[in-house]
Amino acid sequence: MNSPTHNEKRQIFEQHFLFGKLSTGEIDALIGYTRVEQYPAGREIFAKGSPGQSLMAVLRGSIKISSLSSEGKEVFFNIINAGEIFGEIAVLDGEERSADATAMTDCELLILSRRDFLRVLETRADLCMILLRILCQRLRQTTEQVEDVMFRHLESRVAKALLHLTESVRLHGPHSKSVELHVSQRELGNMAGGSRESVNKILQTWHRQNLIDLGKASILIHDIEALRRLV
Repeated sequence: MNSPTHNEKRQIFEQHFLFGKLSTGEIDALIGYTRVEQYPAGREIFAKGSPGQSLMAVLRGSIKISSLSSEGKEVFFNIINAGEIFGEIAVLDGEERSADATAMTDCELLILSRRDFLRVLETRADLCMILLRILCQRLRQTTEQVEDVMFRHLESRVAKALLHLTESVRLHGPHSKSVELHVSQRELGNMAGGSRESVNKILQTWHRQNLIDLGKASILIHDIEALRRLV
């Protein structure tokens, strides 16, 4: 991989909901504290239970956020794509990570330590208020996820999971009519709370209806509006 340019690093921070509030000079100073790390596909980035001592920006590649039960069952939470930042919340208190992060593809990450992140917050009360709103939003999302599992049919949950992943890709990429998601059916099932076999039946039906195409560990979304109607 070619080394990321300063402008590539700055662009990620400028587009972030929190760091985008900083001035160009403040962002440049923050970048000076960062380091770049590379992870091959399949490598663990951090484990559930490890201390939250840094936040990370994805320069290239995709990251899977998940958790394993004591019986080895995986719960799949999210995919973090290039241009996104993750690990902000655990960095606030330095407590243990609440999930595992794994490289889905070869990845390049920009790492900012907790100490330098907190240094910025100490002088910017407006950023602290934004973080409070984000914490409230995360709590609402958790409540919504529990309600989805309890009250929504699996087809609706799968459609909602695909829409969530699609919106994340479109947020940091070109707005094309079709969107390719690099997610396996097992991972999608873990995210939606269903077995791979049940999810496969739903996806095969949507494939026959020309809503999606299925590839090896990928799903190509053709009709986003049709998925929204299924939620």
